[in-house]
Amino acid sequence: MHRIFQNFIDALACAQNSADFSDAMATVASALELSCFAYLALPGGHERKPRLISTYPKEWTSRYIESRYELIDPVITRALQTVEPFQWGAGISSNQRSSIQQQLLDEAAQFGIRIGFTVPIHDGRGPMAALTFASRRGTPVFDNCVQSQSRVLQLMAMYFHAHVQRKLVKEPAIDGIRLSPREIECLEWAAQGKSAWEIGQILGLSRNTVAYYMENAKQKLGVRTIAQAVARLAAANKTKQN
Repeated sequence: MHRIFQNFIDALACAQNSADFSDAMATVASALELSCFAYLALPGGHERKPRLISTYPKEWTSRYIESRYELIDPVITRALQTVEPFQWGAGISSNQRSSIQQQLLDEAAQFGIRIGFTVPIHDGRGPMAALTFASRRGTPVFDNCVQSQSRVLQLMAMYFHAHVQRKLVKEPAIDGIRLSPREIECLEWAAQGKSAWEIGQILGLSRNTVAYYMENAKQKLGVRTIAQAVARLAAANKTKQN
């Protein structure tokens, strides 16, 4: 297991695009006899679609993204509510599902995705992500791996997410200066006349956290006031539209 994990870490360090990351996780999943995987990061900031890296059938992943299934997926719903990994699928008890959620799972089953082990990822730096190892059916090898290696799989998911976020997620820029999605969000609401407290209520943050993001934005932009930072953002947006 140590060699498998080390090879995985080395592959992540060299990965430069989604295909590289997919290959890295697919290799380790194969070594552990886990048939397929899917990494889904919910959209944040200016992103409109979730980021999906997986070895699921392409026909299914395309349908999933186009239909915005992440909004009703019971696996994602559960991942939003817990930080602990969990198993799901045939033969595993679960909370009551709506008919539309059951329909989604039935569709997934048609593509060989019947059972899974999901690792929720809440890193505090952006929207939730989740990494799932799935299979057509339960097998002693699959069950033994997710039960005996659950913490290792959780650690691999965290490493995978961290590298993807660092290498693939581009932070918004104002005149070449990178701001985090939260910093941009706070400035956009400030531009509409919202106070730090009001922005906090909108984004589900404390007033102090909002003030922290806006102070960071001011320092990065080299300005003294929020009004100046907002003006820089407005000018940058106008330039993009022209």
